[in-house]
Amino acid sequence: MCACNPHHSATAHVITHPKSHISALAHQTTRPTGMNTPAFFISSFSNNEGASIPGALWRFIVLNIPEEIVLIIIAGVLPGLIIGMSGGFAYGRQQSKLDHEEQMRLASEAAEARLLALQEEQRVALREAKDETAKIRTSLESEARERRQELRRQEQRLQQKEETLDRKIDNLEKRERTLNQRAQELEAQRASLEELREQQRASLEDIQQQRRAELERVARLSVAEARAEVIRSVEEAARREGEKRAREIELRAREEAEARAREIITLAIQRCASDQVSDVTISVVPLPNEEMKGRIIGREGRNIRTLESMTGVDLIIDDTPEAVILSGFDPVRREIARVALTKLIIDGRIHPARIEEVVAKSRQEVEQIVQEEGERACMEANVTNLPPDLVRLLGRLHFRTSYGQNVLNHSIEVSVLAATMAHELGADVNVCKVAGLLHDLGKAIDQEVEGPHALISGEVARRFNRSPKIVHAIVAHHATEAEPQSLEAAIVQAADALSAARPGARRETIDLYIKRLEALEGIANSFRGVEKSFAIQAGREVRIIVKPEEVDEVAASQLARDVARKIEESMDYPGQIKVCVVRETRMVDYAR
Repeated sequence: MCACNPHHSATAHVITHPKSHISALAHQTTRPTGMNTPAFFISSFSNNEGASIPGALWRFIVLNIPEEIVLIIIAGVLPGLIIGMSGGFAYGRQQSKLDHEEQMRLASEAAEARLLALQEEQRVALREAKDETAKIRTSLESEARERRQELRRQEQRLQQKEETLDRKIDNLEKRERTLNQRAQELEAQRASLEELREQQRASLEDIQQQRRAELERVARLSVAEARAEVIRSVEEAARREGEKRAREIELRAREEAEARAREIITLAIQRCASDQVSDVTISVVPLPNEEMKGRIIGREGRNIRTLESMTGVDLIIDDTPEAVILSGFDPVRREIARVALTKLIIDGRIHPARIEEVVAKSRQEVEQIVQEEGERACMEANVTNLPPDLVRLLGRLHFRTSYGQNVLNHSIEVSVLAATMAHELGADVNVCKVAGLLHDLGKAIDQEVEGPHALISGEVARRFNRSPKIVHAIVAHHATEAEPQSLEAAIVQAADALSAARPGARRETIDLYIKRLEALEGIANSFRGVEKSFAIQAGREVRIIVKPEEVDEVAASQLARDVARKIEESMDYPGQIKVCVVRETRMVDYAR
């Protein structure tokens, strides 16, 4: 420190700060003008890097304290400040170092904990992997063991099959050797038989040649000429005999046909008349009790006589329990009597005056039913413009039946069928439709008018101004009173046959039905070679099963003709019966 100038010494002391920018002033001997002011000193001192002026110093400056005093104060205070700051810095660095070491220690402990956790997880995963590996190994070993067992079983089966095949091959070889041996034996026998046959054939040819030569010498004819002569003579004799027989049969048939036909028809009528009349001419009225019979008869028979006289029907009161039979040929009268008697039984008041009143009401009801049924038939048959009297007459057929078939419904069916066929064949549809509806109209009044119902129906149609085509189709619908002369008449005839012949249209008694089926089967079973026979389709077909070893194809055809001929000769039946012969051959063998 320089002692000659206190200002210089103060300045040099201040400049000794290592980090101050005022160190440049230590070598100066004089200060420039204007640099002695406190403001300059303060500005230059305040530019030190990291230096700061305490609050007291600022107060000295503000109070314009002399510069020397300020410098002295600074020179005395500044070293203490530097020493304090250095100690603070050292303490901060030591504390920071301790904090850093603590953080490092904590980080190290956390890292060790994580490492231990990872090691534990690794051990658990390794243990699980070992367990899984053991399970997989166990399953693989069991699967391999099962596969080895299955392979052993397959090997055993294959070995057994090979042994079986070997045995079969040995048996086949033995059979083949046996068959070869038998074939050789048969071949040898065949060769010997062929030699014998050749020898016999040669000897026979020699004998035949000798006989032929002898015959030709005696008859002076060749073999072909002799054969032709024999055949010609046999044919001529057979032809003469056949012609003679044919003439005799024709003459006998002409002589006996008419008488035989009348005899057959009379016999049929005699057999069926009683049953048929009893079926179609009676009606049964049920009674609530037996006492009602006495009330119907009345005192001295007055009630029953009144009822019979009012209805024109006979009442039969016999031992039939709880029933009264009404008998009469007119179905409309029987219906009136049935309705009246039913009402009287329900009402309970039975005396002559009440009977007359009820019969009159019943007649009106039946007439109303007749009118409604006639209109219904016209509507269903699609026939219009018929006179009311003709419609009413047509409705009377509602109470008439033929072999159990309602005549009005039958007429509707014939009309519809005839119209359908006329459409297809290009005939007059209206003629066929009307003729089919009116063809049995005579059955409604055949109790009042004599003659066949076909002629009566044609006469009624003519009176109601129907066309000649319609009248002819009605008359000819059975081909007995007149032959069909037009396509429409033939169509009506076919439609009538279809409606009457369909299964279920007409009934017969169960006894007659069963007897007819048994008769058909009996006829079929009477022939040789028949194994079984069945009457089917309500007796319209006979199916015959023959024994194939006894009946060949030709004999089966002949059997069908013989059965059909015998049925024609011994049975009475409507329509036709189909005879079907079945010959079946079955070959059965067994695979062992």
